[in-house]
Amino acid sequence: MAERNSVRLLEPASVMIQNDFEEIVLQHYEPLYRFAFSLARTESDAGDLTQHTFYVWATKGHQLRDRSKVKAWLFTTLHRAFLESRRRQARFPHQSLDEIALDDLPKTSPASADNFDCSEVRAALAQVDEIFQAAVSLFYLEDYSYREISQILEVPIGTVKSRLSRGIMQLREVLGSSGSGRASEQCLCS
Repeated sequence: MAERNSVRLLEPASVMIQNDFEEIVLQHYEPLYRFAFSLARTESDAGDLTQHTFYVWATKGHQLRDRSKVKAWLFTTLHRAFLESRRRQARFPHQSLDEIALDDLPKTSPASADNFDCSEVRAALAQVDEIFQAAVSLFYLEDYSYREISQILEVPIGTVKSRLSRGIMQLREVLGSSGSGRASEQCLCS
């Protein structure tokens, strides 16, 4: 009986949270969408940014202590999402295959990648500085994320990224002209 009462007490709170969320969406959707449209300049991107902002609010909004700052929090979150999407676009530009010239495609044939000696890559990994070996192995051989590697090695994520970058550079130097860096990374992943 006590369990039923505690469940009943929780139901009104969840309804109240749902109503609060709906009220915030109704109150701030249009201004947020206009702001997103002014940044993104396309309806679909503006809609995605606005939806993402409310998703973040739904998952993290409870952390905001001063409810009078909801509007500023939403606009800041949207702006940060926009900046992140632009950074991602700059790092990974989208091009359709029709737009790419044949000269821009890699010169490596699939057959040459198949003939690459993976044992050679793994032996070369043993020649890389020990401090970099663990990060490279965990990332490429074990498919761990940066965060997981950070926890395993007990170092910050930035250090993991640095060790991966330096480890791959050393691996490429050790391999020299025997294969491309991409082929070595593919071999590490298999």
